[in-house]
Amino acid sequence: MRQPIGLVAALASAASFATSGAFVKPLLEAGWSPAAAVSARTLSAGLLLLPLVLWSLRGRWATLWRARWRVLGMGLIAVAFTQVTYFAAISRIPVSTALLVEYLAPLLLVLWAWVSTRRAPHAVVLLGSVLAIGGLVLVIGPGAVRAVDPAGLGLAFAAAVGCAVYFAVGARPADGLPPVALAGSGLLLGGLLLALVGTVGLLPFTADFGDVTLLGSAVPWFVPLSVVAIFGTAIAYATGIFGAGRLGSRLASFIGLLEVVFASVFAWLLLGENLTITQLAGGVLILAGIASVHAAPPQISDVAPVTDETGVAGAEPGASAPGTGTGTGTAEPIVAAPTAGGA
Repeated sequence: MRQPIGLVAALASAASFATSGAFVKPLLEAGWSPAAAVSARTLSAGLLLLPLVLWSLRGRWATLWRARWRVLGMGLIAVAFTQVTYFAAISRIPVSTALLVEYLAPLLLVLWAWVSTRRAPHAVVLLGSVLAIGGLVLVIGPGAVRAVDPAGLGLAFAAAVGCAVYFAVGARPADGLPPVALAGSGLLLGGLLLALVGTVGLLPFTADFGDVTLLGSAVPWFVPLSVVAIFGTAIAYATGIFGAGRLGSRLASFIGLLEVVFASVFAWLLLGENLTITQLAGGVLILAGIASVHAAPPQISDVAPVTDETGVAGAEPGASAPGTGTGTGTAEPIVAAPTAGGA
């Protein structure tokens, strides 16, 4: 049951992250700066998860302290760093190009496993990587592959590293820390850092608390913010971390590529943006890539955690997920990045 539940959670996370674009876009069009919108989103989501965090810990603060480096990695790198570098990147290069570079995160995890274990990836993993990235190019648009500002590319690659960290952190041994506690504490920490970065002037930080246009109607600003905080952030991170813990970082990161497919579908349904045959073909290629990676035998560096005697996701003895020990997340198509990243 571990893998089916993990697959459902990872798919739910990708779909939830994908809602962000359609609901953050009205805020940005109304005058919100990206940093302000993302900070409000992550802080709101963290506060929404706070009761669940407290309930899951039940006063076991020592558990949170033992996982402090994991929480720091999630909040500072997977949430804050990924989004800051992503938004800095799209200020220099097209959004489609930044997304394409950021979604190299699964390949970074494959390469990390290769380097850290000195064992070449299985052939089906390499095939899946090629299929998934090819499909990603088709979904985002072949025009994303072109010569652009080197600094912008560097920032987008930094966001890809942060996105990879998000999946790596989620897949590391839990050490008794419930996934919802990691998600909530990481979001609060990352949101506070983003707010600090914005208030000291390192990033533009503006907000407009008037009505915004959503689906052709004027609604209060907190309506789209609430939707993106609940679905595109709180649920997305909690299910994403749970899924990575069940599947391992490699498979979870490839499933995360479906976010761009879900985002295209939501943009079609909610914003009236056309869904082309090329995008549909790209989605099929991404699914084929995920199936290839799923069929590959697990490597030592990417073993999915199991459930320990307390019922909390842990890791198999001697196993560890690839990564630096530190989310976006995934990046978020169109207007926002995970909190990777973000997811």
